[in-house]
Amino acid sequence: MTDSCSKILVVDDEPDLQLLMKQKFRKKIRNSEYAFFFAEDGLQALDIIREEQEIHLILSDINMPNMDGLTFLNEVQKLNRRELKTVMVSAYGDMENIRTAMNGGAYDFVTKPIDFRDLETTIEKTLSEIEQYLSALEAQKQLEALSYDLDMAARIQQKLLRKDFPVYTDDTRFEIYAKMIAAKYVGGDFYGFFKFDKDHLVFYTGDVSGKGMPAAIYMAVCQTMLKAIGSQVLSPAEALTQVNRMLIPESDISTFVTVFYGVLNVSTGTFAYCNGGHNLPCLLKADGSVSELEDVGGLLLGKFDGMPYLEQTIQLHPGDQIVTFTDGVTEAENPSGEMYEEERLISFLQNNAGSGTDTLVNALFSEVQGFAGEAPQSDDITVLAVRFGRD
Repeated sequence: MTDSCSKILVVDDEPDLQLLMKQKFRKKIRNSEYAFFFAEDGLQALDIIREEQEIHLILSDINMPNMDGLTFLNEVQKLNRRELKTVMVSAYGDMENIRTAMNGGAYDFVTKPIDFRDLETTIEKTLSEIEQYLSALEAQKQLEALSYDLDMAARIQQKLLRKDFPVYTDDTRFEIYAKMIAAKYVGGDFYGFFKFDKDHLVFYTGDVSGKGMPAAIYMAVCQTMLKAIGSQVLSPAEALTQVNRMLIPESDISTFVTVFYGVLNVSTGTFAYCNGGHNLPCLLKADGSVSELEDVGGLLLGKFDGMPYLEQTIQLHPGDQIVTFTDGVTEAENPSGEMYEEERLISFLQNNAGSGTDTLVNALFSEVQGFAGEAPQSDDITVLAVRFGRD
């Protein structure tokens, strides 16, 4: 109702009241602040309310022909329009009916003979209450619309993250499993994998700066670029170099992404990787030993053009696993503010050596969530594990 005309319905059978109302509020009428509608009884008033849905304030007499004010008030309540406020007007000595009206849902009352200064104050107070309610109702509608949009965005984002595990069941040379839980409806973490050819498996894990919808949109852009470039370029370093170059025009001052990118030769166990400012994965060997992959440098993507990305190659043996993750794992906090950190992750991996990738990843999520307890999840959590060879 802010910056708009307030529509007011006056229900009274006294013929002089219409002239008095127009005279007393002529300035507000002239300035299009108020617009008055008039009815002589409750039946006429109900017809007007049905035609003029923007009427939110009613001034109604109690004693009227055809349909009195109390019956009219009861009919108004049946409309179930909480923004529609009724102020009853009656003689001061008619307190019994006024009490009945207030108990029946009237918002306020004024007495006859009408004190127009008091009436104006009552109108302004009631209109202010109506405006607050309508504003809250609009905010609720926007929140519901946003919630729907976020829910749809979450569904779309989940479709971008392949979840139909197990995959490549006809290829016994490796196994892979991944999982992501967003801190909000949608998140900035992501993972991806695909076969470059019959012997090479490409996989990556990423973390976009920020959370929520902006991070989710940027995440979709990154995911698309990584798949497009990765399907054409086998070298991890060259893939990140090209993606970085493409992301820079799409990034603003606060937007960037960290990515770990690896290519596994599933026939020989040769593993080449490149890191773009991401958490270094762990190498969980078949004998239970755990080590962090060697840091080959490489800054985050989407910020610095012309930065070099280097790659490293190591040899995996049957049963060895590469466990990639985002900082939502190591920086998960318990109610005391203590972080999970790398030491606990390494200890967990050592105690779960020999597990399949699905068992390992799901157990790690349970471990981290158990550690966090009742503390709210402050960041997206993502884990992707690749094992060379199967049992």
